[in-house]
Amino acid sequence: MSFPQAIKVGFVSLGCVKNLVDSEVMLGSLLRDGMQLARDAQEADVVIVNTCGFIEGSKKESIDAILKANELRETGHCKALIMAGCLTQRYPKDLRKELPEVDAIVGLNEVPRIGEIVREVLSKNGHTAPRLYWSGPANYVPDYSAPRFRLTPKHYAYVKIAEGCNHPCTFCSVPRIRGKHRSRAMNDVLAEIRALVAEGVREINLISQDTTFYGKDLDPHAPGPRDGKGLLCALLREIQQVEGEFWVRLLYTHPYHWTDELIETIAVCDKICRYVDMPLQHINDEMLKRMRRETSGQYIRDLVARIRAGIPGIALRTTFIVGFPGETEEQFEELLNFIKDAKFERLGVFQYSQEDHTPAGAMSGQLASRVKKQRYRRAMALQQKVSREVQQGFVGQTLRVLVEEQANGGLVARSHADAPEIDGSVHVTGLARVGEFARVRITGASEYDLIGATSRGASAGDS
Repeated sequence: MSFPQAIKVGFVSLGCVKNLVDSEVMLGSLLRDGMQLARDAQEADVVIVNTCGFIEGSKKESIDAILKANELRETGHCKALIMAGCLTQRYPKDLRKELPEVDAIVGLNEVPRIGEIVREVLSKNGHTAPRLYWSGPANYVPDYSAPRFRLTPKHYAYVKIAEGCNHPCTFCSVPRIRGKHRSRAMNDVLAEIRALVAEGVREINLISQDTTFYGKDLDPHAPGPRDGKGLLCALLREIQQVEGEFWVRLLYTHPYHWTDELIETIAVCDKICRYVDMPLQHINDEMLKRMRRETSGQYIRDLVARIRAGIPGIALRTTFIVGFPGETEEQFEELLNFIKDAKFERLGVFQYSQEDHTPAGAMSGQLASRVKKQRYRRAMALQQKVSREVQQGFVGQTLRVLVEEQANGGLVARSHADAPEIDGSVHVTGLARVGEFARVRITGASEYDLIGATSRGASAGDS
């Protein structure tokens, strides 16, 4: 098959922001290879769905997206349907049997050559069984040299500093999907950040499966820290030296790897947001042991206290799992009491999802769906009360915010306490530029959002 005109590609990106970075790399590769992005899916010659396969709900969403995209064979120009991402990495052979609608199933290692795969699939004569592009356990890590088409607004970006995970959490399928932890070289990460800041990016979100494990796997003979200890701190201090007006947000940290050095680094570097994302999953010792979280309840309580004491004004985000196999009412009540006492600025709750190929999936004591739903509602209702109290504490303060967009006659912004997509917003009246920092006097609060007005005559750099 010949292609007298540029191939038009429709693209669907599902799942977390780590998957989003993979989508950006694939899109950049397609554009580099002379293809076009279809504005309307009906016009696409090929549709690619970058799937999520972390839990049962995300699997269903991915399959539904594939089936919906397949309808374009009848209603649009679609000649080929390609499935990529975490779900394909996790179940490549099963999907090949169960989804004959798909033309190609692409694993994570094949992300850099997606353009080549598109041309090969389109050159086939007629639809046959799905082609499998899968080369074993994941080992690919996108670096600065990878082409990238950013899907985020111009003023913020995600920078993946590592890939994979070495933690043994019994509920999690990520190590099976994403492979062992693999850190990017520090100079490569810094080169990407400098380029993004030069383009006008005002917020850098550092991501990986565990950002606090960054560097522990790097060559001990390479220049820099010899054993990986403190390498995240070294990276943050180097980012602090990058010229430009921006802030850095640290996402997906693991409590086991927090150190006093990391606390001190965040405290002294003013370009690092006073914000920490640290999934804790539970507080009860038995639950933490069954989850294999490598921490205890007392360790977590002490760590939270150390972080709050060492970083004044810190906003802590965490997540918990309710309904884990064997969780008793007493253990759940212990979690509720901790949520009430810790007063996390940002908190999410997940109902345990029983996953195959995980130790927890085979555990006895699986709880009924109704119990998990009930505990989820109780935990979120409590956090809503906590959040209302926390948000009221911002009233009267003047915060530095990053303006996101104009909406409903005003502005929508985010403070240091609000990560993109997952946290609340600051609704602002007054003058400020979208994509830039502003100082806002907070005048009101709801459970999750703040209300304020821009302050004249003061620097946006203050907080």
